[in-house]
Amino acid sequence: MNKLEQLYEGKAKKVFATEDPNLVIVDYKDDATAGDGAKKGTIRGKGVVNNKLSNNLMKMLAEQGVPTHFVEELSDRETLVKKVQIVPLEVIVRNVAAGSFSKRYGVAEGTVFKAPTLEFSYKNDDLHDPLINHYHALALELATQEEIDTISAYAFKVNEILSKYLLQFNIRLIDFKLEFGRLADGTIVLADEISPDTCRFWDATTGAHLDKDLFRRDLGGEEEAYQEVMKRLLG
Repeated sequence: MNKLEQLYEGKAKKVFATEDPNLVIVDYKDDATAGDGAKKGTIRGKGVVNNKLSNNLMKMLAEQGVPTHFVEELSDRETLVKKVQIVPLEVIVRNVAAGSFSKRYGVAEGTVFKAPTLEFSYKNDDLHDPLINHYHALALELATQEEIDTISAYAFKVNEILSKYLLQFNIRLIDFKLEFGRLADGTIVLADEISPDTCRFWDATTGAHLDKDLFRRDLGGEEEAYQEVMKRLLG
């Protein structure tokens, strides 16, 4: 499968057309941003880590009943995926208070929730991805009620599967962002990526960050943390 014209370039990935109109190639970059794009930099090797980790986790989730866009890993940085129309909702599942949740609601970081929470953000760079509820999503015609119900059910299922899986490698899943897409026939599938860019991973013993917060907060060691996650999960 060959790369044709570039269809899209985001903060962390490029997407290319292929000979098959239903398949595209995703190329992961080392570029890193934070603070709604205010901070920019590079995390060396990030693209390789995110590509391989995401593919591994997507395959596992598909085996357990969560349909995904993953088709085939082509190289260290490139993966063949099903072409989707992204639903313009960022879906955030939280198990522990951290980041913007702690700031927004005045809850101490590290507070464990009695049950996971689910948030939606309107995926719109011009509006800075504002928080919305499902009534807003319906009013803005971002998704149907059936799609929202499907997305919510998949998000909680992903959380249940990943939380248990990651604990085997002494990693706590604090929170994470998912994106979903529609296939040509309207089927909802998990898309985008699952990586230290989109998840908060804490060492289950020490509480050390193993994710993009090291870059966001100028703590340092982000390259080593990304490599550590890949080493634990993929050997």
